[in-house]
Amino acid sequence: MAVVYGDVTIVVDERDDLFYTRAALQAHRPAEGRITVQPTPASGSPAALAHDMLYALGKRLAPGPNSPDVWLDSVNAAWLAAAAWGVATGVRHVVVPRAHLLTRRRIDQLLAWRELTGAQLTLLWQKPPRGLPLALAVERRISGRDQFKALLAEPGPIPARPSFPPALPAMTGVAATAVAARQSAAPQPGGTEAASMRPGQRAHPCAGALATAQLIQAAPAIEIASEEAAALATLAHPLIAGALSVLAFTRAGLGSLRFTRDLDITGDVSAIKLHGAGHRHCPLHAVPAWARPLLAGARAHHRLMACSPRESVFSPVMLAEARHLRAHAGRLPQLDLSLLAGILVP
Repeated sequence: MAVVYGDVTIVVDERDDLFYTRAALQAHRPAEGRITVQPTPASGSPAALAHDMLYALGKRLAPGPNSPDVWLDSVNAAWLAAAAWGVATGVRHVVVPRAHLLTRRRIDQLLAWRELTGAQLTLLWQKPPRGLPLALAVERRISGRDQFKALLAEPGPIPARPSFPPALPAMTGVAATAVAARQSAAPQPGGTEAASMRPGQRAHPCAGALATAQLIQAAPAIEIASEEAAALATLAHPLIAGALSVLAFTRAGLGSLRFTRDLDITGDVSAIKLHGAGHRHCPLHAVPAWARPLLAGARAHHRLMACSPRESVFSPVMLAEARHLRAHAGRLPQLDLSLLAGILVP
């Protein structure tokens, strides 16, 4: 029996039929926007289910008592990271076996995650339904293996695809073009130069990536090995993954990330604009295909925090002398990111 309301489905499997568990595990196809999250049995960690969600999304937390991912032990931080990755990678359907073993609190966390991402949620309740929480009220029922297979075959609320929503531009039209022109004394692939300013003179806001891309060509991305790109893609926190990916394909300094705003990333995540001190040098860089989902995750994280498009995307990882960023950079010696960023790890 399956109970459906809104975009949440409860599949009641009183006999714990192996068919349903096997079908749920086989349904795990992230490329099609559908993942299967297997809850860790008997874990007392408050963020355990969020960690399970991150694992299903292909992310791996750094191990050890002094892990640089320790801040993801926080429930809110872990679920926010999971929501950002879900949005950025186009997850439309999440299937959770053994849901009857979850506490009420964790079921509430799943429902809150669904509200943030808009994805469809299917819970396998593999015991009699009398223990169903009140939050999972019955509205409509379907039954049978065929209906369950059909449910898993559905694409979800919207077709599965990477979600790269356009950033809100700081300015549009003539105003944006004029500001970008002032920043570019001569169109160069390496970037733009800001107009010199007298002390006390009010500076124009630096144009975003979209306006700049209409005037200059983005500098090509520096190539890295596929193994190195894969290592960056498994980082659990979207801001860490996004920041280190930018350092990898631009060889820019850490300081340039401090000023990177939402509007400095184009809507399709094909280019990113970095900024120097005083906006004297603000180059535009092409974003390689492997890094687009990582930057999309960072931007989704920024927007889920209800931040302004003019605010820095990476500011949360710049706190405490970028301790978490430095620690992860030290775990990727093949990229030599610690030296490039000027953030040598002790």
